[in-house]
Amino acid sequence: MATITVAEHAGFCFGVKNAIKLAEEELEKAGPNGKVYCLGPLIHNKEVLKELGEKGLVTAESPDEVPEGSRVIIRAHGEPASTYEKAEKRGLTVVDGTCPLVEKVHRIAEKAGREGRVLILFGDASHAEIKGITGWTKGPVFAVQSAEEIHVLADKIKSDGDLKNRPVTAAAQTTLTADVFSECASELKACFPDASIENTICKATSERQNAAEKLARESDLMVVIGDNSSSNSKKLLDICVTTCKNTVFVEKSNNLPLHDLKKYNRIGVAASASAPERIIKEVVTKMSEVFTKDPQNEEANDMSMYMDQIEKSLKLPARNEIVDGTVVQVTKDHVVVNLGCKKDGILFKNEVNLEEGQELTDAFAEGDAVQAKVIKTDDGDGNILLSKKRLQSSENWDEIIAACDNKDVIEVTVIKEVNKGVIANYKEISGFIPMSLLADHYVETADEFIGKTLPVKVTKVDPRRNKAVFSHKEFLAEERRKKIADIWNTLNVGDVVEGKVMRFTDYGAFVDIGGIDGLLHISEISWGKLKHPQEVLSIGQVINVKILNMNAEKGKISLGLKQNNPEPWSVIDEQYQVGQVITGKVVQIKEYGAFIEIAPGLDGLVHISEISHKRIGKVADELSIGQMVQAKILEIDKDRRRISLSIKATLDPEAPAEEAPAEPAPAEEAPAEAAPAEEAAE
Repeated sequence: MATITVAEHAGFCFGVKNAIKLAEEELEKAGPNGKVYCLGPLIHNKEVLKELGEKGLVTAESPDEVPEGSRVIIRAHGEPASTYEKAEKRGLTVVDGTCPLVEKVHRIAEKAGREGRVLILFGDASHAEIKGITGWTKGPVFAVQSAEEIHVLADKIKSDGDLKNRPVTAAAQTTLTADVFSECASELKACFPDASIENTICKATSERQNAAEKLARESDLMVVIGDNSSSNSKKLLDICVTTCKNTVFVEKSNNLPLHDLKKYNRIGVAASASAPERIIKEVVTKMSEVFTKDPQNEEANDMSMYMDQIEKSLKLPARNEIVDGTVVQVTKDHVVVNLGCKKDGILFKNEVNLEEGQELTDAFAEGDAVQAKVIKTDDGDGNILLSKKRLQSSENWDEIIAACDNKDVIEVTVIKEVNKGVIANYKEISGFIPMSLLADHYVETADEFIGKTLPVKVTKVDPRRNKAVFSHKEFLAEERRKKIADIWNTLNVGDVVEGKVMRFTDYGAFVDIGGIDGLLHISEISWGKLKHPQEVLSIGQVINVKILNMNAEKGKISLGLKQNNPEPWSVIDEQYQVGQVITGKVVQIKEYGAFIEIAPGLDGLVHISEISHKRIGKVADELSIGQMVQAKILEIDKDRRRISLSIKATLDPEAPAEEAPAEPAPAEEAPAEAAPAEEAAE
């Protein structure tokens, strides 16, 4: 009575599934006659590559072989950093299908090079994955596959003047067997006790290998399905051959040794990560036909049950259904869950309640059992979207309803921007914040809010339609009202407070004095005359201002800045005296002279006669607005608030020009009469 058993873990791994999914998406975008390129074979399976090739997938060995401007896929094995640089230079659009676990090894290699460490990789130096990893470090790197190779390498490192004092980091090819990793790690620790060793073997690979080894011990015959160009296929075959002497390797059902099958009662089936489910099913079906010729043979029933299981795996769960699954991969952004059907479940970070600072990698591990709710049976990428949050929705909806009724404040986390607003989560419930309610000012894009936790008021809630509307603006308005009330209670006329210049108008500046704005009128900024506040102030400047007036009913506060300094005329005797030479700026020109600003609020007049030793006709011929000049103080009249200045008093007298001899007056003209004494006296 023969039985056929398929290993618990068999077939495509997540990385391969993802790569094939990306390829199919790109081919669909390219259209019937379009071409999509892949650097190296997408997966090590000729049947799958043939199917994708017929759809337009072209394998290229390097970016140089890809036509400029084309789309190129990086397969799950990954590529060195130089490949991305070449692709960019050729204007290629890169679709990165690097397995997240391989990408993790890239980061380890990058860090090792940055820190000047020697990087030792446990794996095959000729394998695409190892070649890709070595291209991410700028330091020395070596690949080894056995303890003997490590021993030889250690001697080389210790005798090399440049290498012997460097620390060592080690990582593994993700498809390496656990036994080889253990052997290499032990030898490396013996040679370099302080070495940092990272176990980067893919857990799915380990599970597949362990499941195959376990099944091989219980079987009379093992059938390993894979591709002879696949590294993980060969490793799986080696494991099974070691455990079960009767082991055969097949690439598809046509390679089966059907005439020998009836010799065995217990047949086990293992499949590599590059073996598609279709081929596994074909192999099992063809073997089952050997035993179903006898209708009384119970093997037929066993195979019927197995085929039922396969058919069951094709059935997808419905939306809102509660499902159980097993974690097969954890990244910083999402968790991949095996649901026992043809599609994996994806649990994104925003669908999990995490504690502050907690990451998905802290909350989940490969092999964990997970229960979640289906929120979408197909996200467009061939995945089933899951949510942990939705399982607890009832309790949290009650909290939102209570917050709405009682006008309480709750905290939400902004997840993403959508049309006219953002999606924000309260625990497991997603709500909407319109852009107009996101802040107390105009918001064009929500970039600065994404990922932030905001206090909000609940403005609308409808649990039956899974709708909730939040308002951060309403919370801010209430807080502002409270803050303004507190500020008004603490301020008094005459107080000097610190403020920040927020904006200008032609008539002054608005200054924030701790949450409310006061007006600093242009006439209260300086003792001098200003045309615009920005002559002495700038936006964002912090200044001390005096409260001149408060009107609580209108919510207006008048401020002064010039009051922080004495009124110039009140202290003029302390700073200026008659006879003193000052430097000032021409601020006004009249027919009879020019006004010079000595200091803000202090202007002096230079009469036209005091500008130059020579006679001048127009003041504007000698002076211009804004010109800096030196002048001597002739008089200070405090009562009339006038200052007389002289520029010529600071200048050297000009030599008088030689006069021509006077011509004698005509005899017939009488000499001029002398001026009256009183006029001469003047």
